[in-house]
Amino acid sequence: MTRTGGVLAPHRRIVIKIGSSLLVDRASGLKRDWLASIAADIATLASHGAQILVVSSGAIALGRSILNRPAGTLKLEESQAAAACGQIALARAWSEALAGHDLHAGQILLTLGDTEERRRYLNARATITTLLKLGAIPVINENDTVATTEIRYGDNDRLAARVASMMSADLLILLSDVDGLYTAPPERDPDAEFIKRVPRITREIEAMAGSAGSELSRGGMVTKIEAGKIATGSGTAMVIASGRELNPVATLDSSGHGTWFEPAGNPVTARKKWISGQLGTAGAIHVDAGAARALQAGKSLLPAGITRVEGSFARGDIVIVRDHDTAEIARGIVAYDMADAARIAGCKSHRIAEILGYEGRSEMIHRDDLVLHHDRRHAARPEEKSLEEEH
Repeated sequence: MTRTGGVLAPHRRIVIKIGSSLLVDRASGLKRDWLASIAADIATLASHGAQILVVSSGAIALGRSILNRPAGTLKLEESQAAAACGQIALARAWSEALAGHDLHAGQILLTLGDTEERRRYLNARATITTLLKLGAIPVINENDTVATTEIRYGDNDRLAARVASMMSADLLILLSDVDGLYTAPPERDPDAEFIKRVPRITREIEAMAGSAGSELSRGGMVTKIEAGKIATGSGTAMVIASGRELNPVATLDSSGHGTWFEPAGNPVTARKKWISGQLGTAGAIHVDAGAARALQAGKSLLPAGITRVEGSFARGDIVIVRDHDTAEIARGIVAYDMADAARIAGCKSHRIAEILGYEGRSEMIHRDDLVLHHDRRHAARPEEKSLEEEH
């Protein structure tokens, strides 16, 4: 696989979602040759500087094969038992496949609340960010051993889109048993036309989606379109491409064949729109003139520049940042509970552990989680280049 001139070359953070039917055969179990080929693809992307996250289905499918469960729908407790066995085998398979390329796999099991509740969202994002910084490949799946119908994503297409949004990915690749979106399900309509590019997901695009396919997969084109809404609305491009053959990512990189969904904006801007416009505020943090100038220059908010805090907020809540004249200059996701924020206000970051008794984050609000007041009034304006360079 070569990155030179390939369609994936511009993308620096890529989420690859892999469906169960691609990874697991109902009769023989894990498709090891296929897994080895995509591990090689991932290694090539990583060697050229891309950060790769994998959302891998297959735990339940692999577990039911291990437990020799018959074809058909499993009861909830049977699915959870299959996931418990399958997750161990799946994690080991990914670890061994990536280790062959001197890459480390880090397993992340998520439930719905991990991306929908702000405090858990922060924890999940921080863990995955650290794995990426350390050069590891996060391998993510839904925690099907504990998730119930009421508290689950329902399919890994939507999970992958949530992860792509949370991590400000440039691209989400949905590898499937179909090569993209058609005007009608091609297995039922021989005259169905392939759609190369989708600038915006409209009702007409939604109407083209079919239903779920095999028993190994809970998803279908409907869920992929739903994933497209989540991803593109957060500023992440998405492509649906075939994963049937070996080295599917290399094939996509060289051919570009798939259905490409254009993003609504860049990921950093999209997340900041989410912070500024969709969540209420739980309190306020007042800062001195020096901190206010630093924020305007694109810096994070450090405890040293804080003069006082007010309200009743918890870590992960949205707070307003006010200057010495009490004017709102920003708002963002705070990294500390109200009580701890008050204790370290005005202190240097290196004293946080001494004051609180634990090693907290050096920033009260990281710049990636901060929206300046003028950005709220002009939300369509591009973010500072320094923010984009981090991703």
